[in-house]
Amino acid sequence: MVKVNGISMEQIANLTVTEFLQKNGYQKEYVAVERNGKIVPKKEYDKVILKDEDVLEVVSFVGGG
Repeated sequence: MVKVNGISMEQIANLTVTEFLQKNGYQKEYVAVERNGKIVPKKEYDKVILKDEDVLEVVSFVGGG
């Protein structure tokens, strides 16, 4: 089980960060992802595979003015 923004989620282990974002409606251009306390560089989203016990924080950027 992977914890995302404080919520436990099943069936996302073994997905890449990109796959997780796509399945959950995030646009990777507009988010920052922290995995286990470290920022995941966008260029690594296709390579980083989520594992059981990972803790993710996904932050969406919102424009305004």
